[in-house]
Amino acid sequence: MQTTTLIQESRLSPEIRESAAFGTVFSDHILIAEFANGIWHTGDIRPYGTLPLPPAPSSVHYGQAIFEGFKAFRLSDGRVALFRPHDNWLRMNRSATRLAMPAIPEDLFMNGIAELVRADREWIPERDGGALYIRPVSFAIDETLQVKPATRYRFVTITSPVGPYFAGTVKLIADERYVRAFPSGTGDIKAAGNYAGTLLAARDAQERGYDNVLWLDGVHKKYVEECGLMNIMFVVNGRVLTPALSSTILPGITRDSVIMLLRDEGVAVEERAISIDEVVAAARSGQLQEAVGVGTAATIVPIGRIRYRDQEIEIPSWTEGSVMRQTLRELESIRKGATPDRHGWLTFV
Repeated sequence: MQTTTLIQESRLSPEIRESAAFGTVFSDHILIAEFANGIWHTGDIRPYGTLPLPPAPSSVHYGQAIFEGFKAFRLSDGRVALFRPHDNWLRMNRSATRLAMPAIPEDLFMNGIAELVRADREWIPERDGGALYIRPVSFAIDETLQVKPATRYRFVTITSPVGPYFAGTVKLIADERYVRAFPSGTGDIKAAGNYAGTLLAARDAQERGYDNVLWLDGVHKKYVEECGLMNIMFVVNGRVLTPALSSTILPGITRDSVIMLLRDEGVAVEERAISIDEVVAAARSGQLQEAVGVGTAATIVPIGRIRYRDQEIEIPSWTEGSVMRQTLRELESIRKGATPDRHGWLTFV
């Protein structure tokens, strides 16, 4: 599938590019394509701006909307690379299948986004931890109130210059009043509606002095699943524990990358059910060495405190030799081209 490109004069401001809060400033161009009559039509790269919509787009009423998130990095030699975009394409189409939406063609996703990043490569920040965040989204645009899969969809990709999502450690509260996902639901895909259901819980956590929620399973309210909008990992006696993937846990691409790097270094990784009681016991015995959130926006961020009922768990600070800190450095080194990309994660544009 071909894309046509209309390049406009850049709106780039180096000051804004280097200092903007995560996801608040957008680059010069967008990628857009439409699905109608059973096919995806040619994509266009056009100047960033307002997109017309019918007054009653079915995605607004019934939630047929999915998205992805990944990053482009500027390497030390000046080249630009996308990090694992093919895996994001595969996951986006898993989401599409689950919501009865049409799959995005590989060439539209891969080639269209590569061309978009080439057009806006100067928006990649130079600050430490800087990257161009890439947000593809697909949503229904049928003008109807009938509850059924739509026949028309729009695929849009925008980019945004970003720095680190978090500064310092994060504090979590395991709030049993809320559940993020239920078995056989949509918890393992990136459906837009999944995130709306987390906002009240996150706001409540913040009002109580925490950054976000440590999500427990919806059946037993016992097993750790995710933290905020990220996957979660614990280091206990030198072993890395992380919840096993299921229909209630998003298969994070950063999660997968971290696990591969850990195993490359001979670190034992256990993917299994982890109860909140096990975490509390490990902390009390001094065996809990680290806890981290893992995701595209934050990469790897240390967790400093977890509250569960009337118990406050303090987690040791990172040290120079800590397992997850070393893994973060290795991952960042690969993304900057300073360490060989032995897993073939980088796609150059």
